Amino acid sequence: MEEFNGPELEDELYEHYRLVADPKQMLLRIDKFLMDRLPNVTRNKLQEGIREGNVRVNGEMVKPNHKVRPGDVITVELPEPPRDTDIVPENIPLDIVYEDDYLLVVNKPAGMVVHPAYQNWSGTLVNALTWHFQQLPVMPGNDGRPGLVHRIDKDTSGLLVIAKTEKAMTGLARQFHDHSIERTYIALAWGLFEEPEGTIDVFLGRSMKDRRITTAFPKADFGRNAITHYKVLKDYRYVSLLQCNLETGRTHQIRAHLKYLGHPLFNDATYGGDQVVKGTVFTKYKQFVQNCFKVLPRQALHARTLGFIHPITKEKMTFDSELPDDFKDLLAKWEHYCNYTHEE
Repeated sequence: MEEFNGPELEDELYEHYRLVADPKQMLLRIDKFLMDRLPNVTRNKLQEGIREGNVRVNGEMVKPNHKVRPGDVITVELPEPPRDTDIVPENIPLDIVYEDDYLLVVNKPAGMVVHPAYQNWSGTLVNALTWHFQQLPVMPGNDGRPGLVHRIDKDTSGLLVIAKTEKAMTGLARQFHDHSIERTYIALAWGLFEEPEGTIDVFLGRSMKDRRITTAFPKADFGRNAITHYKVLKDYRYVSLLQCNLETGRTHQIRAHLKYLGHPLFNDATYGGDQVVKGTVFTKYKQFVQNCFKVLPRQALHARTLGFIHPITKEKMTFDSELPDDFKDLLAKWEHYCNYTHEE
């Protein structure tokens, strides 16, 4: 579950700005250089974008302290093409878990994109929200995403909180920024864990080889700090059921962190979990795994619990979401496999 702290990864990036440094340009940090030339952007946002790989100098990724030189070509690339931010309201049913005058909590099904973006301009949660609610607030720099203070991936199911007023949005955004939001996920990952619980604390950022994915940077040269706490709930011989609690909310955080540990999410095609990662060489087992992929044709990740302080009433609020049927059916298959399959 991510707060809005940077662009969401897509299949390709689109150039929004191209700047050429003057022949007499004095050496100047890239973030300071861009501050004077890009509209409505803070230095923190610029530094985040540079670390995420959205800013390039002569086609290469750089650090925020890189010095611009005469003749350098600086490009700013984003995961969606330039367009207006008009949202088309669509009468899409919403699974509303809670609602009052200031906010609502929705249970997003797997397969629904949270907000309009390249290749997904319609059918999103935001399209549904603009149909059902009028004048939802928008955070600065977050045009086209009314009411949203965080998001979850298209093929991840579970809970999201939506702000209905400016004050509610400000209060919720502050809690995400302070990492005080309670966010618990249920995940099925490949392999068995040596420790029953642990913490993954490693920087994450856009991969230098494939910018569609998030990768770990253990030396913190790029990316942003990311912390995930996990606990093994049950092992199913070759896969493990996990509870994951987010301390930060980076793009694909749980997916990338588990990949970094060598335990990709079950059926996560982006991070290598859609192959037989652990198990036997028997054809029968491989067929079983393929059948499991058909039962849950997405990554095995569900945003189960969401807790926060109500930004207006100051009441502590916690919401839980049951595992969706596809996830339940997947676990039932693994349960049956462990109980009734005997390997030679």
